[in-house]
Amino acid sequence: MWVLAAAATGMLASCQKNGQMPALKAADQTATSTKTIKTLAVSLTQGFEVGATSPKTAYDVSPTGSSSGDNVTLSGNSWNMYDALIGNLSADQKAGSWSARIRNTGKITMLFDVTTGISTVTIKSATYGGDTPSTWGLFYSVNGGSSWTQSGSAITTTTTLTISTFTVTQTGNVRLEIRKLSGGTNRINIDDITVNDNGGGGTGGGTVLTGKKFLFDASHLENAGSADWQIDADGTEQVAIYTGGTTTETKAQRVPTPSYTGITSSTTETYWKGALSAWAVELVKRGELVESLPVGTAITYGGGGAQDLSNYDVFVVCEPNRLFTAAEKTALMNFVANGGGLFMIADHTAATTAGTDANGYNPSDRDGDGYDSPRVWNDLMTNNGINNNNPFGFFVNYVDINESPSTNVYTGSNADAQKVLNGAAGTASKMAFYDGSTATLFPANNSTVQGLFWRNSATNGGNANAMALLATYGSGRVVWIGDSSDADDGTGDTGDNLFNGWSGDAPSGYTSHSSFHLNASFWLAKAQ
Repeated sequence: MWVLAAAATGMLASCQKNGQMPALKAADQTATSTKTIKTLAVSLTQGFEVGATSPKTAYDVSPTGSSSGDNVTLSGNSWNMYDALIGNLSADQKAGSWSARIRNTGKITMLFDVTTGISTVTIKSATYGGDTPSTWGLFYSVNGGSSWTQSGSAITTTTTLTISTFTVTQTGNVRLEIRKLSGGTNRINIDDITVNDNGGGGTGGGTVLTGKKFLFDASHLENAGSADWQIDADGTEQVAIYTGGTTTETKAQRVPTPSYTGITSSTTETYWKGALSAWAVELVKRGELVESLPVGTAITYGGGGAQDLSNYDVFVVCEPNRLFTAAEKTALMNFVANGGGLFMIADHTAATTAGTDANGYNPSDRDGDGYDSPRVWNDLMTNNGINNNNPFGFFVNYVDINESPSTNVYTGSNADAQKVLNGAAGTASKMAFYDGSTATLFPANNSTVQGLFWRNSATNGGNANAMALLATYGSGRVVWIGDSSDADDGTGDTGDNLFNGWSGDAPSGYTSHSSFHLNASFWLAKAQ
């Protein structure tokens, strides 16, 4: 039973409903054709990652700097930095190793044009550690820098990196300038500039179909122990814990509340209560539909039930703590083979569940039954009764790694990979793990398997130490990531130890995780 979700763009997304909720009026039973939202391609990103040495280490004070600023080449493009530099001190707020730092009335100016226009721009900013807040503004020029127009209002910096979004809506040639407007000698940091074009072209972007149906699993103890992998939970239940006995955990229900109809473009993720609520709220903002599969409900495919997987486009399973039954494994394999999308999320582990991991407890076997998510996923791929030879082309390694962050991202021409890494939700260029697992790829078993991120120490494009990957199977699609922390929005069950890996990743502000999960969601749903 599905209800229509309102898209953040103000367009009403609609789809064929499989049923009718009791509260719906008769008029609501009429389905309309699925609408599309035109999204725009990322045409430029600049994260100021310059390798071992900064090309601009001093402000513009003679004799180390020019009085008119210094030109630097970043990712093959020329920029002018006036009273600004690229720094990596501990006080620099950065989403990686480097960020720009500006003082006084300094500025950073593009010396080139984006030729496909600009729709929107996102920029991260923060107050340099120890300084007091300052303001800055974004300006654009359509005449090669002869004159400038401010976009939106001035931004006041805070102590942590915060994303600001500007609507520019200009076609043709456009260039940008970031100006520090107030605060005197107090410094600010600028990082991760993302420019979306206004031409509808480029890699990624494209058209995102609305009305896709996402089912988030809550039936395999995703709420056990310190986990809270739910989009919304209004009740409670007793759940087994690895130390013995049970604990009181929040319990997901099928339809999240309050109603999806209250979600607008400015709705915060705390509208729903769950560590995955940010993910679900963002999907609804984009016109998609979300539900949970509650505990006690079996995974089925082709059985005709209200929550049979045949009623959904994508099944999201974040760190399952119980093995799938034989019937459920058959259902999952057939769901994917027949066109469904499966989002597989694992967590850290150790060589045996009888041992202890770096945290001093049984790997991530949160309910103490001898299985954690890496073993649950490997059991699906080696003991499903249909194809037991890693049919998705990978195997989850029994390891516990930290990577903060990896910038070892796939840069090839695989069209599916580009949609996930450079799609409608932005560019995914950094991935941090906080006790996660890796995968070994077996392209001989499935030639479509493609790594997306690897450990920084691993070979890009290799088969070892993959942190995230995708593959197709039959007419369906799968995406795997080895750490649940990246989807964690930092809220949910107040009794659990949660942190913001979705958009915050304190203290360093890595924010590619939301882009990755949303782009992967759209790709799995065949929505882009």
